Amino acid sequence: MESSLNSLLPLFEREHAAHRAVALGVLVRTIGSTYRKAGALMLIASNGDYAGLLSGGCLETDLREHAREVIRSGEPRLVDYDTRGGDDLIWGLGLGCEGAISILLLRVGPEQSWQPLSHLVKSLAQRQRTAVGVMVESERPDLPVGAVILPGSAAQGAMQSALESAAAGARPGWFESTAPRCRMFALPLTLPPQLLLLGAGPDAAPVVELAERLGWRVTLVDHRPAYADASHFPAAERVIQAHPEELPSRLELSAFSATVVMSHHLPSDLAYLRVLSRSAIPYVGLLGPVARRERLLSELESDATGLRGRLRSPVGLAIGGRTPEAVALSIVAEIHAFLHGAEGGTPTTRDQPVVGGQARPVPA
Repeated sequence: MESSLNSLLPLFEREHAAHRAVALGVLVRTIGSTYRKAGALMLIASNGDYAGLLSGGCLETDLREHAREVIRSGEPRLVDYDTRGGDDLIWGLGLGCEGAISILLLRVGPEQSWQPLSHLVKSLAQRQRTAVGVMVESERPDLPVGAVILPGSAAQGAMQSALESAAAGARPGWFESTAPRCRMFALPLTLPPQLLLLGAGPDAAPVVELAERLGWRVTLVDHRPAYADASHFPAAERVIQAHPEELPSRLELSAFSATVVMSHHLPSDLAYLRVLSRSAIPYVGLLGPVARRERLLSELESDATGLRGRLRSPVGLAIGGRTPEAVALSIVAEIHAFLHGAEGGTPTTRDQPVVGGQARPVPA
């Protein structure tokens, strides 16, 4: 599930500071082809401003009208859209998306202590996995439709177990019970990926900007004071001046989802790769041509085996273009594909990533 909480934060902070309640839209069910999947979020203010998308912008105008009523009345509302009809006669939108979605709208404001947004925002700031529950169907007087269940609350143990499972797997799920009947949607908070760039040259700037646009948290490291300048990378979370051998003591390497070695300095890249060979970062990208990679792997000697199965070199998808922006796009695209378990296309114009000098053939 792709968390959209980052994109909701500016609007939430604005309305929170003004003490104005908002409507939180939770996509709880999808059928067929849909723009977003269950677990996606949208925030709608009383004046109609919104953040996040649950469709390609096709349904948001209608959804805002429902949201205004939810904010006014305080009553939650389950809104269904079905675009599987060829002509979309009900909505008159002619979308042809061939899918259906169900969105639960909740009023979130001071009277509910801004829950569940307060809990999710706090957990995001602390980088803690969590999940919250929302009642979608209920015959229980103590847990009506729209009720929010937080981790550690007084809800029954089975519900808490469902929240723990959703948080651990970062995947939404359902809890159901009978007599009386209720259905709780478990909404996990997906923490944004953390990207480590080793080398803070000018070509790192577009990588940082694209990654930040996706909501990733970026840390840059360079041993050169003139390069490790935070003013050059306003979108980065951290810019650190450190030598490669200092990385294990300066950073929690296990927290990173991916790293790219791009210092353009051969001895530094060798030192970075030696440190990374002993880390557990699942994706290690190396900028530069094949000959450079082979030289570095040869000089790594036995440490090269620690990169087996993780090294992507030359880093990036083969999308063409040689500008820094094009290279950054190819790097970020490959990391995005890796994080989502996607193929990311078949590179046909460059060597496959290898470790130890044994090239694997490119699939036909």
